[in-house]
Amino acid sequence: MSSGLIMVAEVVSAGSTLRDRVEKPPLYAAGGVPIYLLMDTVAEPPSVTVYSDIRDGAYRTTSTVEVGTPLRLPAPIDFELDTSIFKA
Repeated sequence: MSSGLIMVAEVVSAGSTLRDRVEKPPLYAAGGVPIYLLMDTVAEPPSVTVYSDIRDGAYRTTSTVEVGTPLRLPAPIDFELDTSIFKA
């Protein structure tokens, strides 16, 4: 379980796509990190995904938006993120 950590944010690069998109979500969920935020700058189009709602050691809810679209970060963050800040 995480020790007070409520969110982890990662930025995908060309060399980290598999690690960030596939390998890390189950690791963070198993560790009890309530929210995993993934800024995927190499996706086409660039996107931002929030993983949340851990049950049985896995994230059960994911929401993905194109960069520039607001994204709701669920509790315990409970915040609408303006993803336009991630535009290059």
